[in-house]
Amino acid sequence: MPTSCDPLLRFVLRDEALTRGLGDVEARMLIEWVTDWTELLAEAARSEDDAWSCVRRLCRRARAIGRFVQLWCEPGGQGAAAQLAAAERFAWPLPPGPVEAPDLMHHILTWENQHPGK
Repeated sequence: MPTSCDPLLRFVLRDEALTRGLGDVEARMLIEWVTDWTELLAEAARSEDDAWSCVRRLCRRARAIGRFVQLWCEPGGQGAAAQLAAAERFAWPLPPGPVEAPDLMHHILTWENQHPGK
């Protein structure tokens, strides 16, 4: 039975930590990604509790992705970003060097969509 998506989406949209420190473009991309996945998870969930659990994990991952992008794009932040990627067990390849934040966010979210659950 699909779970109502509205409370889940309100939860996501009220989570200021999702976009803290990101530029407008990266923040928009991340919010769109999280809301798209929230809708899918709500529809596929076996129960309301299951939907909430999945969305909370999704938001945690999204906050970590946002923090990674922020760190990677700061001067001298690539080492900390790599440590975060290892701690979070991100499976996507690290960028080979400096990259613009919107391009990095796009690359990561595209990879995440192509490899869900990794």
